[in-house]
Amino acid sequence: MPRSSDERALASALAELTDAQLVVVLDARQLPAAGSWDDFFDLADTLLDDAAVTRTLAALTRAELHDLHAAGTSPLPTTASPRLRELALLDADGAPLSSVAAKAAEATDAAPFSLTDAPPPSSALATGTAAEQAMTSAAALADLVVWSSSNPLARTATGAVTATERKRLIEAGAITDAAELDDLVALGATAGLLTAVDREWLATPDGAEWLELGAVDRWRRVAEAFARSLPRGIRSPDGGYAASTVWPGAYPRDTAWPAAAASLVSQATRWGLIAADGSEPAWAAPLRAGALADVAALAQHLAPEIDRVYVQADLSVIAPGTLVPAVELRLRAMAHRETRAQASTYRFSAETLRAAVAAGETADSLRAFIAGISLTGIPQPLDYLIDEAADRRTVARVGIDPVSGNTIVSADDPQVLATIAVDQAVRPVGLVRDGDRLVSRVSRDAVFWTLVDARYSAAAIDADGDVERLRRRTASPAPVAAVAPAERYAPLIARLRAAHSENADAAWLERELEQAVKTRATIEVAVELPGGDLRSFTIEATGLGGGRLRGRDRAVDVERTLPVSSIRSARPV
Repeated sequence: MPRSSDERALASALAELTDAQLVVVLDARQLPAAGSWDDFFDLADTLLDDAAVTRTLAALTRAELHDLHAAGTSPLPTTASPRLRELALLDADGAPLSSVAAKAAEATDAAPFSLTDAPPPSSALATGTAAEQAMTSAAALADLVVWSSSNPLARTATGAVTATERKRLIEAGAITDAAELDDLVALGATAGLLTAVDREWLATPDGAEWLELGAVDRWRRVAEAFARSLPRGIRSPDGGYAASTVWPGAYPRDTAWPAAAASLVSQATRWGLIAADGSEPAWAAPLRAGALADVAALAQHLAPEIDRVYVQADLSVIAPGTLVPAVELRLRAMAHRETRAQASTYRFSAETLRAAVAAGETADSLRAFIAGISLTGIPQPLDYLIDEAADRRTVARVGIDPVSGNTIVSADDPQVLATIAVDQAVRPVGLVRDGDRLVSRVSRDAVFWTLVDARYSAAAIDADGDVERLRRRTASPAPVAAVAPAERYAPLIARLRAAHSENADAAWLERELEQAVKTRATIEVAVELPGGDLRSFTIEATGLGGGRLRGRDRAVDVERTLPVSSIRSARPV
């Protein structure tokens, strides 16, 4: 069947669908709701466009492509392969439209692989290594969430973290290389811990909640989110997924899929769902089968979490195991993490302690927390450093003038304000001297973070004069809900319905004549004469209007004007 016949058949089929069924087709083909189609013929033409069919075939799974090939020889029953019908690739009898069949013939018709074959179980060595990898990755992702809570990660237009940001994270010990960063950001986004806003990756409120979970629960939350997010080509009907060995072949016509599959395998390996040798750890088997991950099997390979550390005179902190989340998060707010492993190290510095004070800590609260977790007390050098960082005289207090609404910066030590006033690093916020304080028209939060970034001891002050804990910009806790497809496509469907004619034959004939005139094509038209006889004319179509078709008759080389109401058919020559 030629494409023109396909268009007519598909247009008629689309017009007969209910609005709900039509929404399914439009959404499945990812057509824009603002499309400029005038009628169902225009829509059918778009759906059968070579480029559109190629894109649609690329999104078909191996099983769906196999069904499409099978339908070419034996039309599929109505209940078989509903996806192919949702994509408007089959005719009313269940056979591929000819335009689709021609494109599909280029694809492999290999039988679909099994989604239930299990990978080999891991050896004791591979299992232990996978458990260590899982916990290392969970700790590294926690580093990224903590980092992005105060320093949003700059990203490129493709979504990747920028090279400058990668370098900072590697130097800070948060990650080891770019591949690890890409995997962790993808896992964090999948689990809703990180989200892209403009050109930044930001921590979400769910990310802050996730940080408070234990190590195993952190791992479970991300593992189950990853399993749910896998593409349907590698998902099994029971909610599980196929063995990773078959992932690369899931979408045979999608040229971008092999790279995407390799990325998914890398993420699964990074998260301990696949061992380094491709085998499957015991805790991942239930997840692959559609059940919950066996966190008890993973926990058997992990040391218990601890809440005590060794604080050294050189200002370093040694955690001889995995810290409980509450202790780790607060320690991270006042000390820099140097190494991450089951035995991690941290280090206090004047800068980290000043940041803690800026976040609301005091000398007393710092000492109480450190004394409560330290097995070695508080060394004297650290005690001195706490006094220095929390010295009220050197802290710049950032508040809002209740009268003018401007931001004001004050300090007990005049020298602190004098230094800030001439510091080029804080010049962008426009601080100017006003008696014994500095004033700026920039918001309080912006001034505060500018001072913190310039390594000043600063504290944000609320309207009552109390220290207020500030957080840098984070993602909205309530993202705007996407518009439902039915609502999105309603105006388009209404327009198509309004333009639809009950006389499909007349509508199709008019469309063919318009196309012929537009391209000045030579067509053969069958015209019904007054006596009822049909006569054929071969003409080069030149105009259509006033109910008449104009063109040059090729047989006698004269201009003819034929009434459209008398034309019974038209076909290209």
